[in-house]
Amino acid sequence: MSFVETKDGTQIFYKDWGSGQPLVFHHGWPLSGDDWDAQMMFFLSKGFRVIAHDRRGHGRSTQTHDGNEMDTYAADMATLVAHLNLKNAVHIGHSTGGGEVARYVSQYGGGGRVGKAVLIGAVPPVMLKSDKNPGGLPIEVFDGFRKALVDNRAQFYKDVPSGPFYGFNRPGAKPLPGVIDNWWRQGMAGGIKAHYDCIKAFSETDFTDDLKEIDVPTFVMHGEDDQIVPIADSAPLSAKLLRKGKLKTYPGLPHGMCTTHPDVVNKDLLEFIQS
Repeated sequence: MSFVETKDGTQIFYKDWGSGQPLVFHHGWPLSGDDWDAQMMFFLSKGFRVIAHDRRGHGRSTQTHDGNEMDTYAADMATLVAHLNLKNAVHIGHSTGGGEVARYVSQYGGGGRVGKAVLIGAVPPVMLKSDKNPGGLPIEVFDGFRKALVDNRAQFYKDVPSGPFYGFNRPGAKPLPGVIDNWWRQGMAGGIKAHYDCIKAFSETDFTDDLKEIDVPTFVMHGEDDQIVPIADSAPLSAKLLRKGKLKTYPGLPHGMCTTHPDVVNKDLLEFIQS
């Protein structure tokens, strides 16, 4: 397995397949690079170099006690990009990974390192409700996440994918046991402390200034039935803040649409990357 070591000694796992223009995939909470299987295989077959890492504290990377916040996540990515000497890369982030993309591209994306960016079901601009963000989710929602995580992480990591993440709680939906089990597998591979800290990172970090700073074409994709990152307070606001933003929303699709509808997502991703 391949790892890169960050300045604080954290080992970041990554996979790097193929050649051609690099596509870097940033996963959501509390998953790993494996969540991008459907995209990795598709774009590998189209002649791209595909890269996915496990964020610190997630998957096969070090189960970190600290550094579980967006500035360090972005610095870790910068270490990986330098290690692989990537140029003109397209950084694609889902959910929490979309926040990581925004912070990374705004802070480290110059010098030809980044060609384009994609935010899918992503947490920016900011999830938490406040006077400045009245449409956000109240702190009680995220306190509930933290309590469920500490009380019984294994059960919580069954409840999320079997319910709102993939829309399997909707009338007429057909839950896919393998997809639910794979979500659980990825989540349980990571460290509970890092996952606990990451709830604050994805819910309270304000990416407004990051979005304003990004100067590469950025595609914002969001399912209109996203029950994890509600669309009204995320994608349309992010698209307005971006200098070169393009927004596309998907009626009826859930937060985990990269897994449930890879044919739809991959087609639009390819079109944007090649445009």
